[in-house]
Amino acid sequence: MSEFGWMEAGGQYLARKVDAAVEAGLDGASQLPGWRRRHVVAHVACNARALSRLVHWARTGEERAMYPSREARDAEIEETARIPAPELAALSAECDRELREDLAGLSDLQWNTKVRTAQGKIVPASEIPWMRARESWIHAVDLGAGGSFDDFPDGLVDMLLSDVTAAMENRPQGPALLLVPLDRARTWRVHPGGRPDDADLVERVALVRGSAARLAAWLTGRGPAPEPGAPSIGPWL
Repeated sequence: MSEFGWMEAGGQYLARKVDAAVEAGLDGASQLPGWRRRHVVAHVACNARALSRLVHWARTGEERAMYPSREARDAEIEETARIPAPELAALSAECDRELREDLAGLSDLQWNTKVRTAQGKIVPASEIPWMRARESWIHAVDLGAGGSFDDFPDGLVDMLLSDVTAAMENRPQGPALLLVPLDRARTWRVHPGGRPDDADLVERVALVRGSAARLAAWLTGRGPAPEPGAPSIGPWL
């Protein structure tokens, strides 16, 4: 499945978990510290709007940041989270649909336009479907309404592992890891600072085994270490 396909499937998965969260109560605690379920729903709605700003940038050449500032992002989420539950669920679905429609209107040339993520990374607009797919699937789990990394498509899990380990390699510090998914024919490695030949790091590499889904959940801060003795890891974003 392509990134666009994962994005569409993620939107459907998210909508089902939002419905389950509404039934369970949006004022209940989510799996993200300090956030109720309604904050997670508000965040995914606001994220779709923010990514649509990047699509506008790619389509028109007029620069538009995802968010004016971290403070503005947080304020938008708080304001959106106050919307009554049925309307908030409908808004989440509407924003997701509008983003997909916006993306479908990009030309081949516009897909290559460089835009800037909320973390300041410069990427082509073709990265936006993956950014949204990642957001939809992971935050569907964060709702605490029955979602699980075990539900994720295998290809999506593999791309998450590649994405997160690449981000970890860009950090100057952190544990060196050899990730061995028991349900895959390949492994993933992390060499902090991108130093695969550092003899000291090679000696300290930690072997971590588990299912690919459990490894992805752990690396993204959504689950415990797959086995005892795994090193502590920092936030992935």
